[in-house]
Amino acid sequence: MAKNILIKSVVSEKAELLSESKEQYTFVVDKSANKIQVRNAVEARYGVTVDSVNTMNMPGKTKNRSTKSGVIRGRVSGFKKAIVTLIEGETIDLYNEL
Repeated sequence: MAKNILIKSVVSEKAELLSESKEQYTFVVDKSANKIQVRNAVEARYGVTVDSVNTMNMPGKTKNRSTKSGVIRGRVSGFKKAIVTLIEGETIDLYNEL
């Protein structure tokens, strides 16, 4: 169940600052998952206690690419992102699973 809901963890500067300072971790999750399912998936996969979950739907973006035959326009699909806050004192080692 947890593998179907949690797609991947987000590794960016902002996500690293949140994980170091506020014990918040960012994941890309399934578009149909709600906050309760995300909470249960994180608790089952990492063995931690989740304090709160914030979700947001990120919109898709259009991309342009120049080729010999002209400009090709495409679209990157949108995704759902979840920021999970753990209780104080608990951490997740995201680099151990890489």
